Amino acid sequence: MSPLPHPIEAPAPMTAGRIGLRLIHRRDATVLERLLTENRTWLEPWEATYPGGGGTVPGSVSMRPTIQILRRQLRSGIGVSFVTTYDGAVVGQLSVSDISGGAMRSAQIGYWVSNHVAGRGITPVAVALAIDYLFHVVRLHRVEICIRPENVASLRVVAKLGLRYEGERQRYIHIAGDWRDHSCFAVTREEVPKGMLNRLGAATA
Repeated sequence: MSPLPHPIEAPAPMTAGRIGLRLIHRRDATVLERLLTENRTWLEPWEATYPGGGGTVPGSVSMRPTIQILRRQLRSGIGVSFVTTYDGAVVGQLSVSDISGGAMRSAQIGYWVSNHVAGRGITPVAVALAIDYLFHVVRLHRVEICIRPENVASLRVVAKLGLRYEGERQRYIHIAGDWRDHSCFAVTREEVPKGMLNRLGAATA
């Protein structure tokens, strides 16, 4: 049962120039497996791990079962998973998780993009599209992004978007074999009355 008082409909594809965001599909499994394998060195320092070991190396097994789980989360109203595209080609993922209803109406966003397109401003636009979708379609009030302080590239994303720094969460998520501190950034709907994509465009104009 959805935590929200309304179901989350499957989102239509969203675009801004050459950058796009669309709902993940089973047909994306092969390209995501390839990107995860090719980007091991790039992504591994920031990937969640299991305390005590276990789990599989991303890209080493079929993504289809995982994608099925992600699609079920949409039907349950607790998460929405997208692929990020550039000139129509899949170049990464963006996941909305921990959707809360009731008095909170909030969610978290996580993302990754392939190293071969890094530095082209893809992730800030993808995150802006997702935030606008969450505020104006899903009708959430607050969106949060938590980042390891060492992840300079990801910190640049929230800086470009102007997300508000809220503090540190000590030993928050198990990553790369240990519990890691994270910096928390957030935005509420009132802070971007004209939309996050509009704010990003104004900041980069």
